[in-house]
Amino acid sequence: MKALNRKVFWTLLGILTLILVVVLAVMNVTSYRREYENVKRNLFIMDKGGRDFENMMIMDYEIYVAELTPEGTILRTFAMGEPDDAFDAQSAAEAILAAYPSDTVHIENLYAGNYSFHYRNNNSIIIANDAVVAQKLWRVLLESLAIFVVIELLIVMIAKIMTGWITKPAREAFDRQKDFIADASHELKTPLAVIMASADELPEDATNRKLIANIKYESERMKKLIAELLDLSRLEDGITEAAYQDENLSGIVEKAALVFEAVAFEQGVAVETAITESIRLHCNREEIEKLVSILMDNAIRHSDRNSTIRLNLYRAKSSTMLEIINCGEPIQQGEEQHIFERFYRADQARSRNENRYGLGLAIAKKIVQNHGGTIRAESDRTARTTTFCVEFK
Repeated sequence: MKALNRKVFWTLLGILTLILVVVLAVMNVTSYRREYENVKRNLFIMDKGGRDFENMMIMDYEIYVAELTPEGTILRTFAMGEPDDAFDAQSAAEAILAAYPSDTVHIENLYAGNYSFHYRNNNSIIIANDAVVAQKLWRVLLESLAIFVVIELLIVMIAKIMTGWITKPAREAFDRQKDFIADASHELKTPLAVIMASADELPEDATNRKLIANIKYESERMKKLIAELLDLSRLEDGITEAAYQDENLSGIVEKAALVFEAVAFEQGVAVETAITESIRLHCNREEIEKLVSILMDNAIRHSDRNSTIRLNLYRAKSSTMLEIINCGEPIQQGEEQHIFERFYRADQARSRNENRYGLGLAIAKKIVQNHGGTIRAESDRTARTTTFCVEFK
C-alpha cells in the first residue's frame, strides 16, 4: 500500500510540476521573444530617412548611433534615449568596424550579451545596449523561480491530498483484506488445534491409519499456512521503532546460517560463508533471523545435490550487502520479480508436494522493505547459479 501511495504521489507531483515548468518556460520564452523583437525593431529604426534621429527618444531602451564618413571612419556618436555613462558607444563602434563587414545585423544573447548592432551600408552603426534588456529578462526569470518555489510547495500539499483521496478506496479494500486474513487465521487456529489433538487420540489400526496420516499431514500444512499468513499480516503493519536496535548483523547472520548446515547436509548440499566481522545494522533481530532462514531454506530446496551454497555478508560503499548463491535450476526468465509476490509458485506441483504456499519470499521482501532495503534475484543460466541479493542502506 505504501508503494502505491508513493507511485500515485510522485506521478501527480511530476505531472503538476511539469505543467508548472511548461507555463513558466512559455512565460520566459515569450518575454525573451518580445524583447528580442523590440531590440531588432530599434536596430532597424533608421531604415526610413527624413527624420531628426538625434532628437528622437527610444523609451526604455538605450540606442546609440555612430555616423560614419565616406571613408568608413567614425564621424560622431550620439544617444537616442537616456544614455548610460557606463556604456562606451565609441569603443563599441570601433570594435564593430574592426570585426564585421558592412551591412551586418548581430543580436547577442540578451541574457548575457553586451550589445547588439546594425552596421548599415558603410554610413552608420546602430547599437543597442543589452544591459537594460538583460535586467528585464533576469527579473522575469528570478520572479519565475520565486513563483516556482511557492507554487511547488502548494503542489506538494495538493499531491498529498489528492493521493489520499485517490488511494482511499484501494487502502480501505487492502485494510479489509488484511483484517480478514488476520481474523480468519486467528479463528482457524482453534478448530485446527482441535483437529490435530483429536487425530493424535484416534487409535491407529489397519483401517484408519492412512486416514489419520492424511489428517495430520493436511493439518500441518494448514498450520504452516496460518502461521505464514499471520506473519505477513503483521509485517504489513510495519515494525514499531522500539523493535529496532543497533545489532551485530554479522553475528545474527552467522548464527542463522549455522542452523541450516545440518539441513543442507541431509540434502547433500554444502554451505560456505564469507561474513565480514562486526557489521552493525539498526534492525529487528527476529526479523533478520527469519529473513536469512527463508533465503537459506529456499536455496537448499533449489540446489543440486553435491553443490555448494555460498553466503556472503560485506560492506559496499554506504550499503550492507547480503548474498546467498546456490547452484541448481535457474529462475525462469521474466519471473525474477514475480517470485516475491504472494502465493506465486513457479512449479505448482512441486510446491504442493514440498508443503509450500508461495509466501516465504513475500515475507522476506516485506522484512527487507521494513528495514529500508531492497531485494532482488538473478540467475546465470550458463553457470546454473541463482543469487538472492539483499541491500541495506
